[in-house]
Amino acid sequence: MSQSETPTVQSLQAEVARLREDLQMKDQLVQQLSQELFRLVKSNANPILNQQVPEEYLEQMRLLREQMQGFEEQVDFYQEQIANRDGEIYQLRQSVQELTDRSRMLEQVVQELPEIYRAKFAERMAPVKEKVEKLQRENRQLHAELQSVSYRLALRSRRQSGNLELPKLSGGQGPDISLPSMGNA
Repeated sequence: MSQSETPTVQSLQAEVARLREDLQMKDQLVQQLSQELFRLVKSNANPILNQQVPEEYLEQMRLLREQMQGFEEQVDFYQEQIANRDGEIYQLRQSVQELTDRSRMLEQVVQELPEIYRAKFAERMAPVKEKVEKLQRENRQLHAELQSVSYRLALRSRRQSGNLELPKLSGGQGPDISLPSMGNA
């Protein structure tokens, strides 16, 4: 900035400061006047009623008071309804929360059910499996005994008839072989 502009800026700043002070003082005066006016209106409200007021104004005032009383009754009624609805909403929210918790618990139980059924089924099947294994062992043992008896019978019958016959094995355990006898001539 040049020196010629400096006094101008300073003078403008001084002018702005003076205007702010004036504005602040006027704001204070307006506030004081409004307070005084409010006090005067409040103190003079009763004398206005004591003066003679036309009958139609009094009738309008009475009607307005009745309307206002009706509105107040409606507001009370609606507030009571709102309070009742708020209570219902609270109860419904509680019910929803309880049902949600119960639903989650049931979902968890449903998810666990297959595992529970598998465990129970395995528990019940254990004796059955043991019995099947026992029967299979007995079956193998009986089959071995049967083969042994069949073999001995075949030997005995060969000795008696002179033909060499091997026992016939069932169940695809070997080919069915019978050899011709050598001693029948």
